[in-house]
Amino acid sequence: MAKGQVFDQFTVERVKRSLLRDSLRKNEQRDLAFRHMILSIPPGKVSTYGGVAAAAGYPRYHRSVAKLLRTGPADQLPWHRILGAGGEIKLRGAGADEQRARLELEGVAFKGARVDMERHEHTMRPWEIDR
Repeated sequence: MAKGQVFDQFTVERVKRSLLRDSLRKNEQRDLAFRHMILSIPPGKVSTYGGVAAAAGYPRYHRSVAKLLRTGPADQLPWHRILGAGGEIKLRGAGADEQRARLELEGVAFKGARVDMERHEHTMRPWEIDR
């Protein structure tokens, strides 16, 4: 491995750690943008943590979206409409069962353990949302 490659890998890892630390800090403006995006998802449609983050103007902040949903007041946001990449339910145990049941009640179809994203993924249009 060349000397430049080692430095580049070190830099990449440092940037990733910095991004992770920043994404877990409290940020009201960012969280408000996430809430607006989540509330724009209609019943029967879903998005991903990464899709919400990117549409809100914070690409790569998918962990912040997860944290907001995990720590926020229950049932003030349609948390069940947010999934992992590829339509995967990321919760475990009873939480996963509840999320799947809520989605099925809204008419969301599954392909095995994953949501059929071709049919149910919501296209985020942040320019249409009244902020």
